[in-house]
Amino acid sequence: MSQLPAYAVHAAFPPEACKSIQFDRHYFLYAERGTMRLEADGRVWSLPPARAAWIAADAPITISIPTGITAASALFDPTQFTAPKASLSVIDMNDLARALIKACRPYGPDKPQSPYATSLFQTLAHLADDLAERPSATWLPLGQSAVVQRALQVTEAQLDGDLDFDTLAKTLAISPRALARKFAAELGLTWRAAQRRMRIIRAMELLAEDRDLQVTQAALDVGYTSLSAFNAAFRDQTCQTPSAFRASLSGGDTA
Repeated sequence: MSQLPAYAVHAAFPPEACKSIQFDRHYFLYAERGTMRLEADGRVWSLPPARAAWIAADAPITISIPTGITAASALFDPTQFTAPKASLSVIDMNDLARALIKACRPYGPDKPQSPYATSLFQTLAHLADDLAERPSATWLPLGQSAVVQRALQVTEAQLDGDLDFDTLAKTLAISPRALARKFAAELGLTWRAAQRRMRIIRAMELLAEDRDLQVTQAALDVGYTSLSAFNAAFRDQTCQTPSAFRASLSGGDTA
């Protein structure tokens, strides 16, 4: 294992199913291309190139890679860097964060580092701490019971269709009233609100995976027939329009 105070990882990773993992270093986890999903603390986040995760050493997380990624991340020795305030924060990337991670990329675990490289990593860690003060709100609660977990799976598989709540309940062999109570108790959301979040999260992934995809097509692909309704839901969830979100991905095109 590298004894460096900090080092970068820049590599391609193939698609991978859910994998539970803990890192022995604080981890700035970023995919400059592709999208990851991350689960921790009863929540699931999507991490397109507009987002990154700031993870404390030894925090248990689950990662899945639906379509493959190119990672540009940094790892920090917990004995030499202050721990993040939260075990996990998903943060919105900005131009400075992208520039710093790009500048750190050449300094892998086997490359001696100059004072300049050390200062880059120190600045990135400080910036991650600052961005973590305003974490992303684009996440979905994980169900606790098997029936709610299955309900979420069925819902996600049919985001582009016209699945209704009564049909979902019938599929799961539970009454609509009982299923509604479980959603409220376990997620703090109605099923419709959870579906809306899932649609916006999937739209984020689609726009990240295909930079040429039209916003209208993304809306249709996740079940919206009204572009204005899609734009309003996207803005409500992410605090930006779909077009602004896609523009924020531009830093992921760095070579």
